[in-house]
Amino acid sequence: MKTITLAFTGASGLPYGMRLLETLLQSGQRVHLIYSQAAQIVAKQELDFTLPSRPQDAEQVLAARFGKLSGELKVFGIQDWFAPMASGSNPGDAMVICPCTMGTLGKIAGGISDDLIARAADVMLKEKRTLILAPREMPFSVIHLENMLKLAHAGAVIMPPNPGFYHHPQTVQDLVDFTVARILDHLGVAQTLIKPWGTEA
Repeated sequence: MKTITLAFTGASGLPYGMRLLETLLQSGQRVHLIYSQAAQIVAKQELDFTLPSRPQDAEQVLAARFGKLSGELKVFGIQDWFAPMASGSNPGDAMVICPCTMGTLGKIAGGISDDLIARAADVMLKEKRTLILAPREMPFSVIHLENMLKLAHAGAVIMPPNPGFYHHPQTVQDLVDFTVARILDHLGVAQTLIKPWGTEA
């Protein structure tokens, strides 16, 4: 069982994040979830789903949404400085911010740790653990690109949700699953959402 910190921010793309959460729990991982107030707004807009403000309520609502899964879920408030991922002594195995706003990406690139999401990402970089950012924006400005390059140099993996089409997607869910599968690959978590290139269909 791996411990994965998963963060939702206010960029469009909550279907990616929620599907990633579901598949991580299905595969038996321990997930520490954090989300911003803007992510709560996006969840309502894109999924007609309410992410509660209280972590305990969020755990209950997500358990009801996903049913009984083999993984473990713990939700943390965005200002919970006693959360394990706030310290390099207990960072977990990896962190994913999906979707990732350009504001969040810029804060991490600048070393500004004013909430638990940015602090946890900063910890992952300094401890040389896997940090995956899924920035959902277009077009990218020069500032966005420079921040992404800075983070890539620092060890982060930049994975914009750009789905491929060689697996012949038939639905929006197929497109979402493509991106989620690639993130799972980089986390070292086995997945069956898409077949690896070069294998039989």
